[in-house]
Amino acid sequence: MVPPRPWHAPGVRHIVLDEQSRGVVERLDPDTAAFLNSSGLAKAAPMGMGLYRIEPSGKVGSVRTPTVQFEVRPKDRLGLQRLLFLLSYAGDQGFREDSVAAVEHQDLWSALAESLAQLAERALVRGPMQGYVNVEESLRTVKGRIRISEQIARRPGLMVPLEVSYDEFSEDIAENRILRAALARMGQVPSVRPEVLSRLRRLGGKLDGATPLVPGAPLPHWQASRMNLRFHAALRLAEVILRNCSAEAGDGKQRSAAFVVDMSTVFKEFVGVALREAMRAHPGETRMQYGALLNEAVRDSDRITVRPDAVHFLGGRPVVVYGANYAAGPDTGASLNADHYRMLAYCTALQVPTAWLVYAGPGEMKLRRILNTDIDVVEYPLDLSKPPAEILASVADLAQQSWGEVVRQARG
Repeated sequence: MVPPRPWHAPGVRHIVLDEQSRGVVERLDPDTAAFLNSSGLAKAAPMGMGLYRIEPSGKVGSVRTPTVQFEVRPKDRLGLQRLLFLLSYAGDQGFREDSVAAVEHQDLWSALAESLAQLAERALVRGPMQGYVNVEESLRTVKGRIRISEQIARRPGLMVPLEVSYDEFSEDIAENRILRAALARMGQVPSVRPEVLSRLRRLGGKLDGATPLVPGAPLPHWQASRMNLRFHAALRLAEVILRNCSAEAGDGKQRSAAFVVDMSTVFKEFVGVALREAMRAHPGETRMQYGALLNEAVRDSDRITVRPDAVHFLGGRPVVVYGANYAAGPDTGASLNADHYRMLAYCTALQVPTAWLVYAGPGEMKLRRILNTDIDVVEYPLDLSKPPAEILASVADLAQQSWGEVVRQARG
């Protein structure tokens, strides 16, 4: 399949940086610079004469205003498919590598909009889903069951109206509400290709029976099942969009939008969840973000704690510890210094002999023995440019290697 050509609205400049870039100098209007700063994607510092120095802030994504589209892309030039895979896996333990699909496109917004439109069309090919929802309301006749406590609290001594609760077969279910909200959110992005925008609006119109989500409120919970199978892929992408994408109208109803992702957080969450799943093949349990005390302290204010990204327990005792660092790499200052101090602290606090430092990128596994201790730090690369199945296979290999070290130490 030939990927679609990049499309940009007339008059919209396209500025692209790598997340490891040192920045560029560009001419911006004050409103665009302010929105870019507020998005958290980059820092725009005024230099005078309408020029701004723009530097990435450690996140990736895209900001679009009526005049500028600014993108910061992940290192190693990860495509949207891989980014969505990492974002979605941590949020769903039953995730399959094909659960979120995306059209690869040089323009992130075009890719997101086209991908959502395609997946929503497949989901809604037979119309919206229906399911049972619980309804609580006041009626003059009995329907379902009477909520006795609510009746007494609200209308003591009165027989009507009655506070009742009942189940109703309706389109107003979580799946439809989430998809409707995502379609509406993408429809607010400025300069979306007109034909794609028309599809998003048409699809959203099919979901009028679903109540709009309250801005800022948590997304409603839905459970993957055979009944909503055709919605799975669309919902995974919809959740990614709703959690990471914002769109707003400014003065004159000109719209701005931002899709901003903290790759460090995404990587840590992905490694933790993927490791927990992979370690299910071995005895014990894996806990994520486990807090441990590093020092002796009488007062809480004097406590120093460490919080490894994942710790595997056997018989209630920690036996292996993991740390993830998206920015680290083989033989870099970060990897050789701060990260190893952190791994040493984890092992000391938990009395574990080996820590595994997982970093994003290609390379070879490397063991480093810490002087004057019995502690080893193993650097383990995770190449995110590989297909999802190979990434998960690498995590499974990490689980196998680390468990093998636990067994070896127990026998020794």
